Amino acid sequence: MSVVWDRKCSMCRRAGVKLFLKGDRCYTKKCALERRNFPPGQHGPRTRDRKMSEYGEQLREKQKLRQIYHLREAQFQSYVENAQRARGVTGEELLRQLEMRLDNVVYRLGFANSRGQARQMVSHRFFTVNGKRVNIPSYQVRPGDVIALHESKRSTTLAKEAMGRAGEHNPPAWLRYDPNSLQGVVGRAPQTEEIDTRVDLQKIIEFYSR
Repeated sequence: MSVVWDRKCSMCRRAGVKLFLKGDRCYTKKCALERRNFPPGQHGPRTRDRKMSEYGEQLREKQKLRQIYHLREAQFQSYVENAQRARGVTGEELLRQLEMRLDNVVYRLGFANSRGQARQMVSHRFFTVNGKRVNIPSYQVRPGDVIALHESKRSTTLAKEAMGRAGEHNPPAWLRYDPNSLQGVVGRAPQTEEIDTRVDLQKIIEFYSR
């Protein structure tokens, strides 16, 4: 387990920003980026000062966004292609599609302490969408959809932790959570300025436009 955690910390240190891959730990002083804010490796402290090529900057931004949402390269490229075909600004459409993934919405509602945990819970059939069980993390929710913990899972320790966490969590403005019914509602699609993911979307689109 320690190897996995170290790998996640290395991703944040290489990106130079917190990717929030380790849940609650990312908000504490135990965060590796707080203690060692330089790239991993023998020459880490000096690497940050090296000038990066335009391609390198594009690649770094692409990797950051892909890792934040826990996507494989093929999955991420598919989202980019869909965004390029959609109307509107490509970068904004890409970010909107990623935010509307079911695993991300579960995370944003506070049911999980990380997107990785949210993906695991969705895969294990913890949630319903409009009353029907969904176990596909990439499922695209729509405005008006209701996300809830399935009755059969509510007695589990993980679900009880999720309910307590969601009750204390303030979701973004485009989502609503009702602690009485233990349900979250997608009020509308998110606006780009409401999303706290810090990446240069233009560089990502340029990377795939080469």
